[in-house]
Amino acid sequence: MTETPPLVKLDILSDPICPWCYIGKTLLDRALAEESDLPFVVEWHPFQLNPDMPAAGMDRRSYLESKFGGKDNAVRVYAQIAEHAEKSGVPIDFEAMKRTPNTTDAHRLIHWAGLEAKQSPVVDALFQAYFVEGKDIGDHAVLADVADQAGMDRAVVQRLLSGDSDRQDIQDRDAHSRKMGVTSVPTFIVANQHVIPGAQPPELWTQIIADIRSQLSSNDSADDASDDQHTKH
Repeated sequence: MTETPPLVKLDILSDPICPWCYIGKTLLDRALAEESDLPFVVEWHPFQLNPDMPAAGMDRRSYLESKFGGKDNAVRVYAQIAEHAEKSGVPIDFEAMKRTPNTTDAHRLIHWAGLEAKQSPVVDALFQAYFVEGKDIGDHAVLADVADQAGMDRAVVQRLLSGDSDRQDIQDRDAHSRKMGVTSVPTFIVANQHVIPGAQPPELWTQIIADIRSQLSSNDSADDASDDQHTKH
């Protein structure tokens, strides 16, 4: 009987309106799709690109021009993102995206999804809704659709969204990450030890997974040797 290798914790700090987070998750998924045994147990954590965004969000063009210091700079930055996404085969419809939302409620939904072991499907659905379908993922109806699509109870999610449940927790966790030195997303933390910033190619993840398995195998061999020594004594 083949023994299943132990899972390693992979913490991902992300924002569902961050294009690099979307690209990074897609590339990670490609690497994992090539693995016979999934090596990670994944947990998603909140990090807002725009913690001071108005609750209703704002016009995306106005936001980008304000953030990047004018139309020309915004166009140049997003042209680079679009080029990288196209090379990576990651679909993004920038023309469909009309508003930049406040993502507090999206992060609340991701948190609730974690309680039902449905974080990754919800994160996938949020990326799809925003980057491919151009939907406002600050809108409660859109978030309820995302929850329903991932198999969560729409009515429960709608009721939670109408209140302030876990809002302060999301803000506190975001602030904690900044105090720990996180300045950009995506940020991947492997086994609570190794920090990997940015959208990384599948080849890098394949190498990381191979290194993890080699390390776990070495640890198992050392433990076996130690057990043998104790048995002899």
